[in-house]
Amino acid sequence: MRGVAGVAKRGRDFLLTPLDEALVAAQERGVEVLALNEALDDLARFDPRKSRVIELRFFGGLSIEETSEVLVVSVETVKRDFRMARAWLLARLSGGNRTQSSGDGESAGMNRPTAGP
Repeated sequence: MRGVAGVAKRGRDFLLTPLDEALVAAQERGVEVLALNEALDDLARFDPRKSRVIELRFFGGLSIEETSEVLVVSVETVKRDFRMARAWLLARLSGGNRTQSSGDGESAGMNRPTAGP
């Protein structure tokens, strides 16, 4: 119990979560990570640079300027790619833009306008 008192004393509050709740949360997070990985793979099939921008920014922790240097493109290109890729991933992960790869490696929906209602 000494360790718990020491942690509280130093201002590190913590929350005890029952194991079953923690496991459910971890399983849900795992599904989300898997969905993100699949979406990034789909994005990489038809626009590898946009996928790489997301990987470097989110998973590599690089700034826009650092990402620009790694990819040897302008800062504005990184900003544009980042905005477009984020929007595409959000649509894909929310279920709004389910895409299927066509034979030429281009994913339907990203580069082509969709028909209206």
